[in-house]
Amino acid sequence: MLDTTTTTPPDATRVPTRRPAPSPAHSPWTAERIEQLRNCVTSGLSCSQIAAEIGVTRNAVIGKIHRLGLSPGRPAAPACSCPPRARPPRSSPQRQFLRLMFTQAPNVAGAEAAPAAVESMQRCSLLDLAPGECRWPVGDPCKADFAYCGNRAVAGFSYCAGHAQMAYRAPARRRA
Repeated sequence: MLDTTTTTPPDATRVPTRRPAPSPAHSPWTAERIEQLRNCVTSGLSCSQIAAEIGVTRNAVIGKIHRLGLSPGRPAAPACSCPPRARPPRSSPQRQFLRLMFTQAPNVAGAEAAPAAVESMQRCSLLDLAPGECRWPVGDPCKADFAYCGNRAVAGFSYCAGHAQMAYRAPARRRA
């Protein structure tokens, strides 16, 4: 007798197996069908029309065209004789503001600029921070006097102008 109380369900012991690759004998692509596919592609039929004519699915036609390296019959885009126009690089408003901010900051040649002093801080707690106020942390987070700057933040940034200069590095100059 078999004890049915301790058997495991059949799904728990199943190991996923890979399906064997289809043998060439079972492939829908015979030499005649491949030749018919080549003729249809060169005559410019769509993949749906080719599939209906050959008797396979549209996806099978697309896959076979891809594997054989055939062109689907669409004419290639004409090559432009003129070189493409050079476009100026796009610059976000934040990047433009940072560039402006760093060009106005005094720059000492070969040395890092001293961090800008923040003029006045309206310290507030995290719960008192409103949208548009500087979120620069001031003090030690483990101490009771920890707060945030609270000054008016620059549009598009989380910090006021003074703290933004401290938080963001000047964009590096590109070498030619």
